[in-house]
Amino acid sequence: MKKIVLRIDGMTCSACSSGLEKYLLKQNGVLSASVNLVLSLATIEYENLEVKDLERFVKEAGFQSLGEFKGVGDFEVKKEDKKVYILLAFLLLMMMYLGMGEMLGFPVISFLSSPTVLSTILLLISLIFLFFGRDILKSGFLNLIHKMPNMDTLVLFSVFFSMIYSLYGYVMILSGDTMYLHHLYFESSSMVIYFVKLGRYIESFSKDKTRGAIQKLVQITPSRATLKVDNGEKEVTIDEVSSGDILIAKAGDKIAVDGVVVSGKTYVDESFITGESVPVLKVENKKVIAGSICYDGYIEYQAEKIGRDSTISEIVKMVVEATNTKSKIQKLADKISGYFVPIIVILAVFTLVINLLLGLSFEISFTRFVTVLVVACPCALGLAVPLVVVVSNGLCAKKGLFLKNGEVLEKAKTIDTIVFDKTGTLTLGKLSVFDFQHDSSLTSQKFLNIVSNLESYSTHPIRTAFTVTEKLNVRDFESLSGLGLSGRIGKDIYHLGNHKLLTYLNIDNHYGSEEERLTKAGCSIIYVVRNKKLIGIIGVKDVVREDTKRAIYEAGQRGIEVVMLTGDHLEVAKQVASELGIKKNNVKADIMPKEKANYIKDLASENKKVIMVGDGINDAPALINATIGISINQATDVAMDSADVILMNNNLANILDFIDISKRSYQLIRQNLFWAFFYNLCMIPIAMGVFSFVGITMNPIIGSLAMTLSSLTVVMNSLRLGGVKRKWK
Repeated sequence: MKKIVLRIDGMTCSACSSGLEKYLLKQNGVLSASVNLVLSLATIEYENLEVKDLERFVKEAGFQSLGEFKGVGDFEVKKEDKKVYILLAFLLLMMMYLGMGEMLGFPVISFLSSPTVLSTILLLISLIFLFFGRDILKSGFLNLIHKMPNMDTLVLFSVFFSMIYSLYGYVMILSGDTMYLHHLYFESSSMVIYFVKLGRYIESFSKDKTRGAIQKLVQITPSRATLKVDNGEKEVTIDEVSSGDILIAKAGDKIAVDGVVVSGKTYVDESFITGESVPVLKVENKKVIAGSICYDGYIEYQAEKIGRDSTISEIVKMVVEATNTKSKIQKLADKISGYFVPIIVILAVFTLVINLLLGLSFEISFTRFVTVLVVACPCALGLAVPLVVVVSNGLCAKKGLFLKNGEVLEKAKTIDTIVFDKTGTLTLGKLSVFDFQHDSSLTSQKFLNIVSNLESYSTHPIRTAFTVTEKLNVRDFESLSGLGLSGRIGKDIYHLGNHKLLTYLNIDNHYGSEEERLTKAGCSIIYVVRNKKLIGIIGVKDVVREDTKRAIYEAGQRGIEVVMLTGDHLEVAKQVASELGIKKNNVKADIMPKEKANYIKDLASENKKVIMVGDGINDAPALINATIGISINQATDVAMDSADVILMNNNLANILDFIDISKRSYQLIRQNLFWAFFYNLCMIPIAMGVFSFVGITMNPIIGSLAMTLSSLTVVMNSLRLGGVKRKWK
């Protein structure tokens, strides 16, 4: 099975996207197809076919393939000149003056008093508008042929019948029957085309805003890099960089490609991808991401991932695929839109026939027929869901949340339970010095540096809590199984270890109260002995992530249950839970990976909607079984592959933002769908003449304007999602 994302040209409404989707799914070899109206992309899974076959299917359906989507730069499209719209607006005003000026009491221009001259000028101007709207008319015709009528088909019908009737009137005027001057619809057909095109022109700006967050990810990536060569350094383009090359970054430079530091030190700004403004220290063996900015220092880094394999490209791909995956409510909206156009055509014909049967003139009946075709707006219905989904995915991306599919966004609004792994998720997953005491003549810095040098020779995990600041000569190092270690620095012999070490060395512990304090804080204890004399005690512990306590408190305030699952010992788990404010009965410790997965299943059997947050291989089964699985960044590949969402900045507070965005998104979607349906329920009966007995009627000009305003209402309402902000900091 193969998968490709094609850029599609010619889609104007949801009937287009759903029609293309249906046509692709009918073809042999196409396994699945999802068409995104807002981004104009088609994601296709296929087998036993070539790309040219898929592009042929797209063409047969009445659209055009612009080739494979390779990056955000492909979103760029040529904008229409606004001067054209200004000029055409002037022509429309001229048509209205010529066509209705006499009825409104405006002065009559002498040389235009002739019906023949006047009608000829109106015809010629209308031909300009027909040329201007040729793309709409062509699309409507092709989709009609392929039995996939869309919004353009409605415009085609209204313009076609208006022009045919007007041309008939024009011939009658040339024959001498000047009464037909008042039965011309040249200006109406021109206005329909103009307002439809104007609405889409304005919509294009709004749609571009929905792509902004994704585009910014790529725009920050530099186009050039500094390559290290034998005789110094050389500036090259990104295309000239190969995996394994050594690149250079100095203060103020942007990291050119994903890589790993081989020498040097610098602080970098990764806020564009993590959302966190705090600079991150990069030293040897640390990974760097393309686009991050060096604040200071100098590093040399080895290129690893370039171009489409880079972190940025992967994120862009993830966001695009998420917006291409349709939720249940979007599938429902698309299904309704698919039936919408045929129903409108039937209603328009029904209106014409009924009005004629009721004895109304052909002119009135025909006007209502055209107005029904014009006023119906599947665009508003089609944009109601996908536009919000794209905006919300962009907003999630800004907060470091990358969704793998669109259904996740819909599920998040129902979440009532969040289950956290402990080590590496609630905590940083690495030990650090919590506190220490010593009664030697050494400074605190030298005391810790001696311990760090000794621990650097150890293989015990506790060594990760220490960082050597000054390299010392350690001799006669020995690992003491179950006790600790020993080594010589200068003339002094040092021992580091647990309480058993003191018994082994027959040394009294005068740090009893300090040991009790550190133990209650959840620390592991290290005793420091110099020349068989106890000189200090150190407590090391896994550090809780910043802002985690507040995030858990806020979750509780919203009625969301918080649970901790861990394979760690119960006492350690309880201490961390107490520090974070997690209820004791919500702590599940000493459990295996299978038990984690079964616990999630048990919650699901109780109709709980669960987010599982983890980072390790042992969390993968639980991530899969949860309603939504969230993996933090720098998790194991298995965990990230099993998750539905990747949290790039590791800020657990953003999970609550994710839930808020989901709830706000679907609130806006419901509003959009309501207004789209409400608009059609109100406008179509008026266009049909149902309320003409109380003097409420509509003509094609007003209908086309109302249709444009309905689409813009949905677009502007969707863009309000960009204002969602966290209520606490």
